[in-house]
Amino acid sequence: LHGMPLAVKDQFLTEGIRTTNGTRTLAAFVPDEDATAVTRLRGAGAILLGKLNMPEGGLLGTRDWPYGQPRNPWNTDHDAGASSTGGGIATAAALCAAALGEDTGGSIRNPASYCGVVGIRPTWGRVSRHGIMPIVWSMDTAGPMTRTVADGALILRTIAGRDPKDVFTARLPVPDYVAALDGGVRGLRIGVIREFFESGFLDRETGDAVRAAAAVFGSLGARVEDVSLPMVLLGGAIFCAIADSATALQHRRELLTEPEQLDAGPRRRMLAASLLPVALYYKVEQARNLMRDQVRAALGRFDLLLCPSAPASAARIDRAQVATWTAEDVIRFWQRGSHTSPFSLAAVTALSLPCGYTASGLPIGMQLVGRPFGEATVLRAAHTYEVNTDAHTRRPPLA
Repeated sequence: LHGMPLAVKDQFLTEGIRTTNGTRTLAAFVPDEDATAVTRLRGAGAILLGKLNMPEGGLLGTRDWPYGQPRNPWNTDHDAGASSTGGGIATAAALCAAALGEDTGGSIRNPASYCGVVGIRPTWGRVSRHGIMPIVWSMDTAGPMTRTVADGALILRTIAGRDPKDVFTARLPVPDYVAALDGGVRGLRIGVIREFFESGFLDRETGDAVRAAAAVFGSLGARVEDVSLPMVLLGGAIFCAIADSATALQHRRELLTEPEQLDAGPRRRMLAASLLPVALYYKVEQARNLMRDQVRAALGRFDLLLCPSAPASAARIDRAQVATWTAEDVIRFWQRGSHTSPFSLAAVTALSLPCGYTASGLPIGMQLVGRPFGEATVLRAAHTYEVNTDAHTRRPPLA
Protein backbone atom coordinates (compact mmCIF):
# COMPACT_ATOMS: atom_id res chain seq x y z
CA LEU A 1 0.00 0.00 0.00
CA HIS A 2 3.05 2.29 -0.19
CA GLY A 3 1.86 5.81 -0.93
CA MET A 4 -1.84 4.92 -1.11
CA PRO A 5 -3.90 7.83 0.28
CA LEU A 6 -6.53 6.49 2.68
CA ALA A 7 -9.08 8.04 5.02
CA VAL A 8 -10.46 6.52 8.22
CA LYS A 9 -13.88 6.58 9.84
CA ASP A 10 -13.87 8.74 12.98
CA GLN A 11 -14.72 5.65 15.03
CA PHE A 12 -11.09 4.42 14.87
CA LEU A 13 -8.49 5.63 17.33
CA THR A 14 -5.73 7.60 15.61
CA GLU A 15 -2.68 8.58 17.62
CA GLY A 16 -2.39 12.34 18.01
CA ILE A 17 -5.48 12.98 15.87
CA ARG A 18 -8.88 13.86 17.30
CA THR A 19 -11.35 10.95 17.35
CA THR A 20 -14.95 11.97 18.06
CA ASN A 21 -17.09 8.93 17.16
CA GLY A 22 -19.39 11.52 15.63
CA THR A 23 -20.38 13.02 18.99
CA ARG A 24 -19.89 16.43 20.61
CA THR A 25 -18.99 14.81 23.92
CA LEU A 26 -15.68 13.63 22.41
CA ALA A 27 -14.88 16.84 20.55
CA ALA A 28 -11.61 17.25 22.47
CA PHE A 29 -10.56 13.59 22.64
CA VAL A 30 -7.12 12.87 21.15
CA PRO A 31 -6.01 9.21 21.49
CA ASP A 32 -2.45 8.20 22.33
CA GLU A 33 -2.53 5.10 20.11
CA ASP A 34 -3.79 3.85 16.76
CA ALA A 35 -6.41 1.18 16.26
CA THR A 36 -4.79 -2.07 15.14
CA ALA A 37 -6.27 -1.77 11.64
CA VAL A 38 -4.83 1.74 11.32
CA THR A 39 -1.44 0.52 12.56
CA ARG A 40 -1.42 -2.19 9.90
CA LEU A 41 -2.35 0.24 7.13
CA ARG A 42 0.36 2.67 8.16
CA GLY A 43 2.85 -0.21 8.42
CA ALA A 44 2.05 -1.21 4.84
CA GLY A 45 2.88 2.31 3.64
CA ALA A 46 -0.58 3.87 3.39
CA ILE A 47 -0.86 7.62 3.95
CA LEU A 48 -3.63 8.73 6.31
CA LEU A 49 -5.33 11.77 4.79
CA GLY A 50 -7.82 12.38 7.59
CA LYS A 51 -10.91 11.24 9.49
CA LEU A 52 -14.37 10.68 8.02
CA ASN A 53 -17.79 11.89 9.15
CA MET A 54 -20.33 9.56 10.74
CA PRO A 55 -23.65 9.80 12.61
CA GLU A 56 -23.44 10.20 16.36
CA GLY A 57 -22.20 6.99 17.98
CA GLY A 58 -22.79 5.13 14.72
CA LEU A 59 -26.58 5.21 15.17
CA LEU A 60 -28.88 6.04 12.28
CA GLY A 61 -31.51 8.66 12.91
CA THR A 62 -29.21 11.65 13.34
CA ARG A 63 -30.95 14.95 12.56
CA ASP A 64 -28.27 17.44 13.50
CA TRP A 65 -24.92 16.11 12.34
CA PRO A 66 -22.44 17.59 14.86
CA TYR A 67 -19.70 17.85 12.22
CA GLY A 68 -21.76 18.78 9.17
CA GLN A 69 -24.46 17.23 7.00
CA PRO A 70 -22.89 14.71 4.60
CA ARG A 71 -24.28 14.60 1.07
CA ASN A 72 -24.39 11.99 -1.65
CA PRO A 73 -21.79 12.74 -4.36
CA TRP A 74 -24.19 11.57 -7.08
CA ASN A 75 -26.86 14.07 -6.03
CA THR A 76 -26.23 16.36 -3.07
CA ASP A 77 -29.93 16.51 -2.23
CA HIS A 78 -29.77 12.83 -1.26
CA ASP A 79 -28.59 10.82 1.74
CA ALA A 80 -25.24 9.00 1.58
CA GLY A 81 -26.07 6.10 3.91
CA ALA A 82 -24.65 5.28 7.31
CA SER A 83 -22.77 4.91 9.42
CA SER A 84 -19.49 4.82 7.47
CA THR A 85 -21.00 7.78 5.67
CA GLY A 86 -17.86 9.76 4.96
CA GLY A 87 -16.14 6.64 3.65
CA GLY A 88 -18.72 6.12 0.94
CA ILE A 89 -18.67 9.77 -0.08
CA ALA A 90 -14.90 10.25 -0.05
CA THR A 91 -14.19 7.03 -1.94
CA ALA A 92 -16.85 7.65 -4.60
CA ALA A 93 -15.78 11.27 -5.07
CA ALA A 94 -12.09 10.29 -5.35
CA LEU A 95 -11.14 12.33 -2.29
CA CYS A 96 -9.14 9.25 -1.24
CA ALA A 97 -8.09 6.03 -2.93
CA ALA A 98 -10.00 4.01 -0.34
CA ALA A 99 -11.46 4.28 3.14
CA LEU A 100 -11.43 2.22 6.31
CA GLY A 101 -14.97 1.77 7.57
CA GLU A 102 -16.69 -0.11 10.39
CA ASP A 103 -19.73 -2.33 9.94
CA THR A 104 -22.00 -3.48 12.76
CA GLY A 105 -25.37 -3.97 11.06
CA GLY A 106 -24.59 -2.64 7.60
CA SER A 107 -22.55 0.50 8.22
CA ILE A 108 -20.09 -0.25 5.40
CA ARG A 109 -22.48 -1.91 2.97
CA ASN A 110 -25.27 0.67 3.15
CA PRO A 111 -23.18 3.76 2.26
CA ALA A 112 -21.26 1.68 -0.28
CA SER A 113 -24.57 0.88 -1.97
CA TYR A 114 -25.82 4.48 -1.87
CA CYS A 115 -22.52 5.92 -3.10
CA GLY A 116 -21.71 3.32 -5.75
CA VAL A 117 -18.55 1.79 -4.29
CA VAL A 118 -17.43 -1.61 -3.00
CA GLY A 119 -17.90 -2.22 0.72
CA ILE A 120 -16.66 -5.36 2.45
CA ARG A 121 -17.84 -6.71 5.79
CA PRO A 122 -15.41 -9.50 6.76
CA THR A 123 -16.53 -12.28 9.06
CA TRP A 124 -16.58 -11.16 12.70
CA GLY A 125 -13.19 -12.13 14.12
CA ARG A 126 -11.25 -11.79 10.87
CA VAL A 127 -10.12 -8.20 11.61
CA SER A 128 -9.11 -6.81 15.00
CA ARG A 129 -11.55 -4.49 16.77
CA HIS A 130 -8.86 -3.07 19.04
CA GLY A 131 -9.11 0.70 18.95
CA ILE A 132 -12.60 0.81 17.41
CA MET A 133 -15.16 2.64 19.55
CA PRO A 134 -17.78 -0.08 20.09
CA ILE A 135 -21.41 -0.29 19.11
CA VAL A 136 -22.14 -4.02 19.58
CA TRP A 137 -19.00 -5.94 20.55
CA SER A 138 -20.30 -9.18 19.06
CA MET A 139 -20.94 -7.66 15.62
CA ASP A 140 -18.50 -4.75 15.15
CA THR A 141 -15.84 -5.24 12.49
CA ALA A 142 -13.57 -3.14 10.30
CA GLY A 143 -13.54 -3.37 6.52
CA PRO A 144 -12.47 -1.52 3.37
CA MET A 145 -14.48 0.77 1.09
CA THR A 146 -12.97 0.97 -2.38
CA ARG A 147 -13.75 1.72 -6.01
CA THR A 148 -12.84 -1.79 -7.17
CA VAL A 149 -13.01 -5.27 -5.68
CA ALA A 150 -9.27 -5.74 -6.27
CA ASP A 151 -8.46 -2.71 -4.11
CA GLY A 152 -10.74 -4.09 -1.41
CA ALA A 153 -8.94 -7.43 -1.50
CA LEU A 154 -5.58 -5.68 -1.17
CA ILE A 155 -6.64 -3.66 1.88
CA LEU A 156 -8.42 -6.58 3.55
CA ARG A 157 -5.29 -8.71 3.15
CA THR A 158 -3.40 -5.98 5.02
CA ILE A 159 -5.73 -5.49 7.99
CA ALA A 160 -6.88 -9.11 8.55
CA GLY A 161 -5.33 -11.54 10.98
CA ARG A 162 -4.80 -12.45 14.61
CA ASP A 163 -4.24 -9.62 17.09
CA PRO A 164 -3.29 -10.32 20.72
CA LYS A 165 -5.03 -7.07 21.67
CA ASP A 166 -8.37 -8.53 20.55
CA VAL A 167 -8.82 -12.02 21.96
CA PHE A 168 -11.76 -12.66 19.64
CA THR A 169 -9.72 -12.44 16.44
CA ALA A 170 -9.59 -15.84 14.77
CA ARG A 171 -6.50 -18.02 14.88
CA LEU A 172 -6.95 -18.86 11.21
CA PRO A 173 -4.47 -18.18 8.41
CA VAL A 174 -5.35 -15.21 6.20
CA PRO A 175 -5.67 -16.18 2.53
CA ASP A 176 -4.04 -14.12 -0.20
CA TYR A 177 -7.25 -12.39 -1.20
CA VAL A 178 -5.64 -10.76 -4.24
CA ALA A 179 -4.37 -14.07 -5.63
CA ALA A 180 -7.81 -15.58 -5.02
CA LEU A 181 -9.63 -13.07 -7.26
CA ASP A 182 -9.18 -15.06 -10.46
CA GLY A 183 -10.96 -18.30 -11.18
CA GLY A 184 -14.45 -17.20 -12.17
CA VAL A 185 -17.78 -18.43 -10.85
CA ARG A 186 -18.42 -21.51 -12.97
CA GLY A 187 -20.01 -24.17 -10.81
CA LEU A 188 -20.73 -21.89 -7.85
CA ARG A 189 -24.19 -22.29 -6.35
CA ILE A 190 -25.80 -18.88 -5.75
CA GLY A 191 -29.09 -18.51 -3.87
CA VAL A 192 -31.16 -15.39 -4.55
CA ILE A 193 -33.07 -14.53 -1.38
CA ARG A 194 -36.74 -14.50 -2.39
CA GLU A 195 -38.17 -12.60 0.59
CA PHE A 196 -36.43 -9.34 -0.31
CA PHE A 197 -38.13 -9.34 -3.71
CA GLU A 198 -41.57 -10.08 -2.24
CA SER A 199 -41.49 -7.69 0.74
CA GLY A 200 -43.57 -4.96 -0.89
CA PHE A 201 -40.87 -2.42 -0.03
CA LEU A 202 -38.37 -3.17 -2.77
CA ASP A 203 -38.12 -0.41 -5.35
CA ARG A 204 -38.77 -1.72 -8.87
CA GLU A 205 -35.57 -0.29 -10.35
CA THR A 206 -33.54 -1.87 -7.57
CA GLY A 207 -35.20 -5.25 -7.96
CA ASP A 208 -34.75 -5.25 -11.73
CA ALA A 209 -31.06 -4.31 -11.48
CA VAL A 210 -30.28 -7.01 -8.91
CA ARG A 211 -32.19 -9.68 -10.84
CA ALA A 212 -30.23 -8.69 -13.95
CA ALA A 213 -26.98 -9.00 -11.97
CA ALA A 214 -28.00 -12.48 -10.84
CA ALA A 215 -28.56 -13.39 -14.49
CA VAL A 216 -25.00 -12.27 -15.27
CA PHE A 217 -23.69 -14.83 -12.79
CA GLY A 218 -25.80 -17.46 -14.50
CA SER A 219 -24.38 -16.53 -17.89
CA LEU A 220 -20.87 -16.94 -16.46
CA GLY A 221 -21.52 -20.50 -15.36
CA ALA A 222 -22.90 -20.18 -11.83
CA ARG A 223 -25.96 -22.18 -10.80
CA VAL A 224 -28.45 -19.50 -9.73
CA GLU A 225 -31.80 -20.19 -8.07
CA ASP A 226 -34.13 -18.63 -5.54
CA VAL A 227 -33.94 -19.56 -1.87
CA SER A 228 -36.34 -18.77 0.98
CA LEU A 229 -35.10 -17.30 4.28
CA PRO A 230 -38.34 -16.31 6.06
CA MET A 231 -36.64 -14.56 8.99
CA VAL A 232 -34.57 -12.04 7.04
CA LEU A 233 -37.24 -9.34 7.00
CA LEU A 234 -37.10 -9.28 10.81
CA GLY A 235 -33.38 -8.52 10.74
CA GLY A 236 -33.71 -4.76 11.13
CA ALA A 237 -35.92 -5.01 14.21
CA ILE A 238 -33.78 -7.70 15.85
CA PHE A 239 -30.59 -5.80 15.17
CA CYS A 240 -31.85 -2.44 16.42
CA ALA A 241 -33.11 -3.94 19.68
CA ILE A 242 -29.61 -5.30 20.32
CA ALA A 243 -27.63 -2.34 18.99
CA ASP A 244 -29.71 0.36 20.67
CA SER A 245 -29.49 -1.45 24.01
CA ALA A 246 -25.72 -1.79 23.71
CA THR A 247 -25.29 1.85 22.71
CA ALA A 248 -27.49 3.01 25.59
CA LEU A 249 -25.22 1.15 27.99
CA GLN A 250 -22.10 2.68 26.44
CA HIS A 251 -23.58 6.20 26.61
CA ARG A 252 -25.17 5.75 30.04
CA ARG A 253 -23.18 8.61 31.60
CA GLU A 254 -24.20 11.09 28.88
CA LEU A 255 -27.83 9.97 29.02
CA LEU A 256 -27.90 10.54 32.79
CA THR A 257 -25.83 13.72 33.08
CA GLU A 258 -25.81 15.61 29.76
CA PRO A 259 -28.47 14.20 27.43
CA GLU A 260 -28.70 17.52 25.59
CA GLN A 261 -25.22 16.83 24.19
CA LEU A 262 -26.62 13.84 22.27
CA ASP A 263 -28.52 14.31 19.03
CA ALA A 264 -32.28 13.82 19.38
CA GLY A 265 -32.52 10.86 17.00
CA PRO A 266 -29.92 8.57 18.60
CA ARG A 267 -30.97 9.78 22.07
CA ARG A 268 -34.56 8.66 21.48
CA ARG A 269 -33.38 5.27 20.26
CA MET A 270 -31.13 4.77 23.29
CA LEU A 271 -33.77 5.90 25.78
CA ALA A 272 -36.37 3.59 24.23
CA ALA A 273 -33.92 0.67 24.37
CA SER A 274 -33.27 1.41 28.04
CA LEU A 275 -36.91 0.52 28.71
CA LEU A 276 -36.68 -2.88 27.02
CA PRO A 277 -37.56 -5.59 29.59
CA VAL A 278 -34.89 -8.21 30.19
CA ALA A 279 -37.30 -11.01 29.29
CA LEU A 280 -37.99 -9.40 25.92
CA TYR A 281 -34.29 -8.80 25.28
CA TYR A 282 -33.71 -12.50 25.95
CA LYS A 283 -36.26 -13.33 23.25
CA VAL A 284 -34.46 -10.95 20.88
CA GLU A 285 -31.23 -12.88 21.44
CA GLN A 286 -33.10 -16.13 20.79
CA ALA A 287 -34.36 -14.64 17.52
CA ARG A 288 -30.77 -13.73 16.66
CA ASN A 289 -29.75 -17.36 17.10
CA LEU A 290 -32.61 -18.50 14.86
CA MET A 291 -31.52 -15.96 12.23
CA ARG A 292 -27.95 -17.24 12.38
CA ASP A 293 -29.07 -20.83 12.02
CA GLN A 294 -31.31 -20.03 9.05
CA VAL A 295 -28.65 -18.04 7.17
CA ARG A 296 -25.93 -20.61 7.81
CA ALA A 297 -28.20 -23.48 6.78
CA ALA A 298 -28.76 -21.71 3.45
CA LEU A 299 -25.00 -21.30 3.09
CA GLY A 300 -24.71 -25.05 3.56
CA ARG A 301 -26.75 -25.50 0.37
CA PHE A 302 -25.27 -22.57 -1.55
CA ASP A 303 -21.77 -21.16 -1.91
CA LEU A 304 -23.15 -17.61 -1.92
CA LEU A 305 -26.38 -15.76 -1.24
CA LEU A 306 -27.41 -12.74 -3.31
CA CYS A 307 -29.82 -9.89 -2.61
CA PRO A 308 -30.18 -6.10 -2.89
CA SER A 309 -27.94 -4.15 -0.51
CA ALA A 310 -30.87 -1.83 0.25
CA PRO A 311 -34.55 -1.78 -0.73
CA ALA A 312 -34.09 1.41 -2.76
CA SER A 313 -31.50 3.95 -3.80
CA ALA A 314 -30.58 6.84 -1.52
CA ALA A 315 -33.51 8.87 -0.20
CA ARG A 316 -33.65 12.63 -0.24
CA ILE A 317 -32.04 14.15 2.84
CA ASP A 318 -35.32 15.66 4.03
CA ARG A 319 -36.84 12.15 4.04
CA ALA A 320 -33.92 10.84 6.09
CA GLN A 321 -34.75 13.13 9.04
CA VAL A 322 -36.38 11.32 11.95
CA ALA A 323 -38.48 14.35 12.89
CA THR A 324 -40.35 14.17 9.56
CA TRP A 325 -40.91 10.41 9.48
CA THR A 326 -44.35 8.90 8.99
CA ALA A 327 -45.30 5.41 10.18
CA GLU A 328 -44.44 4.11 6.71
CA ASP A 329 -40.98 5.72 6.95
CA VAL A 330 -40.35 3.87 10.23
CA ILE A 331 -41.27 0.57 8.59
CA ARG A 332 -38.98 1.38 5.67
CA PHE A 333 -36.21 2.05 8.19
CA TRP A 334 -36.55 -1.51 9.51
CA GLN A 335 -36.69 -2.85 5.97
CA ARG A 336 -33.54 -0.95 5.03
CA GLY A 337 -31.70 -2.53 7.95
CA SER A 338 -33.12 -5.95 7.14
CA HIS A 339 -31.13 -6.10 3.91
CA THR A 340 -27.79 -6.05 5.72
CA SER A 341 -28.28 -6.85 9.40
CA PRO A 342 -29.27 -10.54 9.04
CA PHE A 343 -25.73 -11.29 7.91
CA SER A 344 -24.22 -9.34 10.78
CA LEU A 345 -26.44 -11.27 13.18
CA ALA A 346 -25.30 -14.52 11.54
CA ALA A 347 -21.59 -13.56 11.71
CA VAL A 348 -20.89 -14.33 8.06
CA THR A 349 -19.12 -12.51 5.22
CA ALA A 350 -20.93 -9.89 3.11
CA LEU A 351 -20.01 -7.45 0.36
CA SER A 352 -21.86 -4.70 -1.51
CA LEU A 353 -20.92 -3.61 -5.01
CA PRO A 354 -22.65 -1.45 -7.63
CA CYS A 355 -24.81 -3.27 -10.16
CA GLY A 356 -26.72 -0.44 -11.84
CA TYR A 357 -28.25 3.02 -11.59
CA THR A 358 -31.72 4.48 -11.32
CA ALA A 359 -33.22 6.60 -14.07
CA SER A 360 -32.20 9.64 -12.01
CA GLY A 361 -28.58 8.45 -11.86
CA LEU A 362 -28.34 7.12 -8.29
CA PRO A 363 -26.34 3.91 -7.67
CA ILE A 364 -27.95 0.55 -6.93
CA GLY A 365 -26.05 -1.96 -4.81
CA MET A 366 -26.03 -5.76 -4.90
CA GLN A 367 -25.00 -7.77 -1.85
CA LEU A 368 -23.11 -11.06 -1.95
CA VAL A 369 -23.05 -13.15 1.23
CA GLY A 370 -20.60 -15.95 1.94
CA ARG A 371 -19.80 -18.49 4.61
CA PRO A 372 -17.92 -17.64 7.80
CA PHE A 373 -14.36 -16.75 6.82
CA GLY A 374 -15.35 -17.19 3.17
CA GLU A 375 -14.09 -13.78 2.09
CA ALA A 376 -12.00 -15.25 -0.74
CA THR A 377 -15.04 -16.77 -2.46
CA VAL A 378 -17.12 -13.61 -2.04
CA LEU A 379 -14.31 -11.45 -3.43
CA ARG A 380 -13.75 -13.81 -6.37
CA ALA A 381 -17.42 -13.73 -7.33
CA ALA A 382 -17.62 -9.95 -6.95
CA HIS A 383 -14.46 -9.46 -9.01
CA THR A 384 -15.77 -11.77 -11.73
CA TYR A 385 -19.00 -9.77 -11.93
CA GLU A 386 -17.09 -6.51 -11.95
CA VAL A 387 -14.74 -7.38 -14.83
CA ASN A 388 -17.68 -8.58 -16.94
CA THR A 389 -19.83 -5.48 -16.39
CA ASP A 390 -19.33 -1.72 -16.26
CA ALA A 391 -21.37 -0.36 -13.33
CA HIS A 392 -18.17 0.27 -11.35
CA THR A 393 -16.70 2.49 -14.09
CA ARG A 394 -19.15 5.37 -13.68
CA ARG A 395 -18.12 8.33 -11.55
CA PRO A 396 -20.29 10.88 -9.73
CA PRO A 397 -20.34 14.56 -10.73
CA LEU A 398 -18.23 15.46 -7.69
CA ALA A 399 -15.41 13.05 -8.62
